[in-house]
Amino acid sequence: MHFQQINNSAMSPFFTLEEACINPFQVLTVKSPSLRNRADITVFNPTGNASDSQSLPLVILLHGVYGSHWAWSLKGKVHLTLQRLMDEKRIHPMVLAMPSDGLFGDGSAYIPHKTADYEQWIVQDVITAVKLKNENLDDHSPVFIAGLSMGGYGALRLGAKYPHLFQGFSGLSSITHFEQMSLFLENMDELRENARINEGVLEWMLVNKKHLPPFRFDCGAEDILIEQNRTLHRSLKDHDIPHIYEEYEGKHEWDYWAKNMEQTLLFFDGLNK
Repeated sequence: MHFQQINNSAMSPFFTLEEACINPFQVLTVKSPSLRNRADITVFNPTGNASDSQSLPLVILLHGVYGSHWAWSLKGKVHLTLQRLMDEKRIHPMVLAMPSDGLFGDGSAYIPHKTADYEQWIVQDVITAVKLKNENLDDHSPVFIAGLSMGGYGALRLGAKYPHLFQGFSGLSSITHFEQMSLFLENMDELRENARINEGVLEWMLVNKKHLPPFRFDCGAEDILIEQNRTLHRSLKDHDIPHIYEEYEGKHEWDYWAKNMEQTLLFFDGLNK
């Protein structure tokens, strides 16, 4: 186990950036200017020849409601999926960054709030912090973003809003509009009161229609959000926006996300060739 902390250093835009390396993960706690608070990121660097590589792709994975930075690794075992695909020679090395959503209520929705910007935390602070502390990443590393449920809303919305930042994006069992957060929250009024936006992912896909990077999304046929995902798919077809939409067996649960995350990783790898 290795610990390191940066305090108000000229080499860092963060007042503090604390690191612990606990095999096979790197865990970062950063004082985020966007959040004006501390937040956590779990990072996975694959074994094999990845340590000898430079400019590896960075994949940001956003968790759903109730969870935090540990969800994709400890519940989804996504690092094992990535390592298996690498060992099978089906995918090239990539770095996984799994941030918390900022821990507002049951979920921040990864959007700007009145008192903290959970959107800029992801698109600015997370990327900067992970690149700063990872020798396999640099300014030439392509960046991808994916997420599940609330994280799917974040990934689809941010991928569409910042098309020049992300080379591709993907959503699993995605919330497709802010108001669908009410299906999962104990107090939706608290989120509405604090949120600075109330929009769906389609809005930004239409705004940046001519500049969107490749993207995909999928949903389980028994998922609570299946009709919302089908509606988004139909709307994208109506507006002639290229995309990939797939349905598989499954519900709104980790068994589905752990199994089908493979498709997202293969998709991102194909975009990086």
